[in-house]
Amino acid sequence: MLKIGALGFGSIACSYLDGMEQSAAAAPVDNGLAPQSGHFEAPAKAVIMLMQNGGPGQMDLFDPKPDLTKHSGKVHVEKVEMFQPGSEGNTLLGSPLKFRKYGESGIEMAEILPHLGSVADEICLVRSMYNLHNNHTESLVALNTGKIFQGRPALGSWVSYGLGTENQNLPAYVVLRDPEGYNTSGTLLWQNGWMPALYRGTEVSTAGTPVLNLNPSQPIPPAVQRENLDLLAKLNRRHQQDFAYESSLEARIQNYELAARMQLAAAETLDLSRETPATRKMYGLDEPETAGYGLRCLMARRLVESGVRFVQILPPVKPNSQPWDAHDNSKTDNEAICAKCDLPSAALIKDLKQRGLLESTIVVWSGEFGRLPVSQNGKGRDHNRNAFSLILAGGGFKAGHVHGATDDIGYRSVVDPVGVSDLHATLLHQLGLDHTRLTYEHHGSDETLTDARVTDARVEGELFHGPVRV
Repeated sequence: MLKIGALGFGSIACSYLDGMEQSAAAAPVDNGLAPQSGHFEAPAKAVIMLMQNGGPGQMDLFDPKPDLTKHSGKVHVEKVEMFQPGSEGNTLLGSPLKFRKYGESGIEMAEILPHLGSVADEICLVRSMYNLHNNHTESLVALNTGKIFQGRPALGSWVSYGLGTENQNLPAYVVLRDPEGYNTSGTLLWQNGWMPALYRGTEVSTAGTPVLNLNPSQPIPPAVQRENLDLLAKLNRRHQQDFAYESSLEARIQNYELAARMQLAAAETLDLSRETPATRKMYGLDEPETAGYGLRCLMARRLVESGVRFVQILPPVKPNSQPWDAHDNSKTDNEAICAKCDLPSAALIKDLKQRGLLESTIVVWSGEFGRLPVSQNGKGRDHNRNAFSLILAGGGFKAGHVHGATDDIGYRSVVDPVGVSDLHATLLHQLGLDHTRLTYEHHGSDETLTDARVTDARVEGELFHGPVRV
C-alpha cells in the first residue's frame, strides 16, 4: 500500500525509519562514562575530596595569629559579620590551641594535628580561601557545585562528565559517608542537577552491604542471572526506541547495566581483607576512635587505585552532623574531631605516595567556611565565610607550600584570596579540563561549573609545580 499510494513516498519513509532502527541496534551504546581525554595534558587523573563538614576554625588549626592571642579579651574595633547569637560583644578570642612547625618546610599547624603535620612537606596549604554564604547548607552547596542555589551538578559530576572513568565496572563518582547517617545537607552535595542521573554520586557503604540492592535477596545461579539481565537489557532497549530523547531513561538503563557489572567488581575492590596489618594500623582501623573514618579513607585509596575518577568522603556524624562546628568550645570541639580525622587523613596521603598514586591523584581537605576571631558565648566561634584554610596534596600542586594570607586576626582573606569558583577552575585545570570550555547545554545556555562570566573564576597558577596550561 505504501509503495502504490502517494507516489511511493510512504515506503521511502518506512525504509528510512527501518534503517535507523537497525543502525541503532547495531551501533555500540555509549554509556557516557567511557574514558575521555581532557583539553590538554595534565598530571592528575582522579580526585579524593575529604569534606570536613561544619567549618574548621582556621586560626585554631592552620593559620596562627599572634596578634589575636595578644589582644584576646579586648573588644574588636571592626564589627564582624555574625550568623548566630552569642558574639554581640565582639570580643577577640585567641586560640586556646598551640601551634608548632612541621617538616622541612616549617609549615605551622596546630599540635592537635600531628599526623597531618607529618605530611607537611607533601601538602599545599591555602590560607586565603573564602566562600559565598555563612550558613552551612548554602556554603556546602557552593563548595560542591559552585553556587549557593540547589539543583546544580556537583564537582564530581562535572569531572565524571568531562573525563568519564577508567573502570567501567564501578561508578565514576563514589560517595563514602558515615553509615550512621547523613551530614548536614545530605545528598545535595553529590547531586547531578540537570545532568543525566548517570553523573550523580553513588553512595557506597563501609558497613554491611557496600551497595544497596546490588545483589538479589535470594541467591540465583549465575547463568540464570545472566539470562535475566540480558532479557532485561533487550526489553529496555526496545522500550527506549519509543523515547529516544529521554536522558533519564538512558541513565536508568546504564545504571542497571553498571549494577550488573558491579556485582562482580565491587565485592573485589571493596574487600579490605587483603590489606596488610601494617596498612590497617596506618589508617587507624584497630582503634575505635579512628576506625570509621580510616575505613573510608582506605576504601577511597582502593577505589582510585581501581580507576574510579572522583571519591568524596564525609566525616563522622556523631555526636554532631557537622562535627567541625565549634560553637560551644573551640578547644574541646576541635580536639574531639581531630582525634578522629587527623590520622586517617594523613595516612591516605602517605599511602598514595608510597604506591606512586599521589602525583596522579588530587587530595582536597576542606570545610565549607572558617570561624570568627571573636568569641561566641565565651569559648566558641561563629561561622565566617570571609576566610578559611584548606589542604591540597598531589596532582601537581606545590608540596610544602603555603599560599595566601588572612588579616592580623584571621577574619578576612587579604593576600591572594581564592574563592570557591577559583578552586574549581584550578582543580579542573589539574585534571586537564578548561573550566570555560567544559560546558553542558541547559535551557538553551552553555552552562559551566564556574560560570566565569559572572564569577570571574581564574586558575590559581601559583599553586602548581609547573606552568598553567592552555
